[in-house]
Amino acid sequence: MANALPLQGIRVVNFGWVWAGPVVGQTLGFLGADVFKVESYARVDMTRNLPPFANGEPGPNRSLSNHACWAGNGSVSLNLKKPEAKKLVLELIAQSDVVIENFGPGVMDELGLDYETLKKAKEDIVMFSMPAAGLNGPLKNVRTYGLSLTSTTGLDSLVGYKGGGPIPVENAYSDPFAGIFGAFAILTALNHRDNSGQGQHVDFSQQEAIMQMVGPAYMDYVLNDRIGGPKGNEHPVAAAAPHGVFPCDGDDRWISIVAGNDAEWQQLVKAMDDPDWTMADEFATLDQRIAHIDDLHSKLAQYTANFGDHELSEKLQQFGVAATPVLNVADLYNDPHYKARNTYVEVTHPLDFQETIYGAYVKTSKTEADIKPGPTIGQDNERVLKGILGLSDARYDELVEQQVIY
Repeated sequence: MANALPLQGIRVVNFGWVWAGPVVGQTLGFLGADVFKVESYARVDMTRNLPPFANGEPGPNRSLSNHACWAGNGSVSLNLKKPEAKKLVLELIAQSDVVIENFGPGVMDELGLDYETLKKAKEDIVMFSMPAAGLNGPLKNVRTYGLSLTSTTGLDSLVGYKGGGPIPVENAYSDPFAGIFGAFAILTALNHRDNSGQGQHVDFSQQEAIMQMVGPAYMDYVLNDRIGGPKGNEHPVAAAAPHGVFPCDGDDRWISIVAGNDAEWQQLVKAMDDPDWTMADEFATLDQRIAHIDDLHSKLAQYTANFGDHELSEKLQQFGVAATPVLNVADLYNDPHYKARNTYVEVTHPLDFQETIYGAYVKTSKTEADIKPGPTIGQDNERVLKGILGLSDARYDELVEQQVIY
């Protein structure tokens, strides 16, 4: 089909909850897959109750952050506490390609939806499990949220002020990271299925995915026996100087500046019009600048404070220096580059209010993603249960009355 999205025709049943699992579905949905999140009013997902809410009115279908995080997912409301709901889920899986879940190990078994059971419903199904620490090993049953994962992977031990203790990252940034990462693990499994005719159970440890971000510090320990710790904004393995953020003119305005070698340093000096302090012996080589980095950063901060962040970054970039403004959230929304790339898009929710959500972060040259906000609970019930599974109107109404569809 001309201009068909890459995953058009792929159907995904998503048991993922909170943020990580839904972002897996979001990524596949942006690429054209038909994704249905299985949920119900029997246990409303916690992100549905996160503010801010549309027009300030709380409700599980009005969370703006939920709609951004779950964009690309549809919703089928089946109460899995009911045996009939499990039967319907298995019928849907029998007509699907992928199943996603990010519960702890054993939860899908307890629900009667383990991999062996799914294989009986669909022999070549791809089941994607993303527990915190994997499906086996001593930590397989560890309880975490996204914030915990930055601790168990060592990332938090590297974040903080120089000479101080750890300051964990503010939010569960590991969730969307693992979600996007995981979606492409599913693509490899689908490719294998297309080539071999075999499905598989993908064991995707969120912990092992997040550990990629501490790779340099890990290698520094293995190779040099150095244990990393908080260094402010200095380079994690002392490979660049300057390397940090520096104050600029205005209220809480900052600029990021990095010089990774002597040539880049000389360009920075040239951009600053060769101030006398840059000629000191302690700044003559990279090793010297690293050894005297506190003094270097102090003097550079005195210089940057005289300029606006955008003004100075544009000037330094012209000299080939890696320098950018430190954007805050309002800056992101108004940034002309992000506007040009549709990083944030305005959409109309099915409940008829306007909201801003993320655009497609995977862009392809031949197709354009269909961006829709996260779903209302059960918005695809009739399309899936009547259309795909063929329930009659009478049977559908009966199951609603019994709160199987709920």
